[in-house]
Amino acid sequence: MASRTPPRFVPTLTEVVHSGPAPLAPAGNVAVSQEQIAQRVLQRVDLVLERRLREAIASVVLEQSRLLTPMLRERLEVVVREVVAEAVADEMQARAPRGP
Repeated sequence: MASRTPPRFVPTLTEVVHSGPAPLAPAGNVAVSQEQIAQRVLQRVDLVLERRLREAIASVVLEQSRLLTPMLRERLEVVVREVVAEAVADEMQARAPRGP
């Protein structure tokens, strides 16, 4: 069997194709297989599920970021105070007169 290259504008699995709802029974062809119906339903579910999952993840990340910010500020303040105190102590020790 010879391999053909598909037309240029054929959507791939990584592309989201936005179109109106597909009719369950195409014009002229009354018999639609269960497999075709299942495939169409799965495509619709996949699009909606992906969008809603993305929204849910974004919401959780935003909420966790808000909860994490005060704790990070407190810990950062402690670290900065310690570093500044050590730097001042080192500077004071370096400037202290040395004994005989």
